[in-house]
Amino acid sequence: MGISKRVIIVFAATIAFSSCVSKKKFAGLQTELTATKADLERRGEMVNDFKNKLVTCEQEKERAEAAAKAAQASREEQMKDLRAQITDLQRVRDTQMQQVGGLTVLNQTANENINRTLSQLEKKDKYIGLLQAAKSKADSMNLALAVNLKSVLNEGLDDTDIEVKVDKTVVMVNLSDKMLFTSGSYKISPKAYNVLEKVAKLLQSRPDLEMMVEGYTDNVKISTDCIDDNWDLSVKRATSVVRTLQTKFGVDPNRLIAAGRGEHNSLTSNDTSEGRSINRRTRIILMPKLDQFYDLLNPDNMK
Repeated sequence: MGISKRVIIVFAATIAFSSCVSKKKFAGLQTELTATKADLERRGEMVNDFKNKLVTCEQEKERAEAAAKAAQASREEQMKDLRAQITDLQRVRDTQMQQVGGLTVLNQTANENINRTLSQLEKKDKYIGLLQAAKSKADSMNLALAVNLKSVLNEGLDDTDIEVKVDKTVVMVNLSDKMLFTSGSYKISPKAYNVLEKVAKLLQSRPDLEMMVEGYTDNVKISTDCIDDNWDLSVKRATSVVRTLQTKFGVDPNRLIAAGRGEHNSLTSNDTSEGRSINRRTRIILMPKLDQFYDLLNPDNMK
């Protein structure tokens, strides 16, 4: 039988069969077909989800493997550093062992040095005590000298014209400008002879002392035929005092020093007439000779 005939027969049979199926059964089959298609679509989506999860898992696996490799490399680097540190510590330990051995050898010498140092410190303590005793004796001598000077010099004088004080290792006498000199001059005034005579007698009674005379001025500029400036005036005034002590009262010039300070090292401001009057002064400094000071350091003289 030919193919075309077979197709015709099957087609005819199908038509005949279809006409035999009830509409109710056909509707059921149709519903079942729709459900089957929906199920196939759902399962297709599930397959896609599983594929995506599989890709994600493979990516996470790759990242985990990379992290594991990095961690392994880091651990290997740390182990390498630790081995290097161990080697360094061993080297330091060996060096310290050598140093300990050396210190053991030097220990006896160090003890001897310490003993010598302690002995030297003991000597220094004794010397410091000697210096303190010498200073106390010098301070007492200066205080007695200052009290004596003040009682002698203040007789018949205004307290504002003369000041006696102890400063460190010296006794200082500040004499006002108006008491010693005429205004703007370096010529000694007659009323100053009484004071300078008392100072000269005290100095002659104390051969262990030297005297320095310092002249001071205010900041008012001065310039005359005989005086160049305040520096010049202060020096000339100091020189006039030491010359008077030498020529009129017989003080050994080898014990006298003249110095000029000009307008500098002022006691107060020059902005007022009172301040300028205070700054115009002559300072007499009584100080021990160096050899006399060294004698104070002689333990035999400290009794």
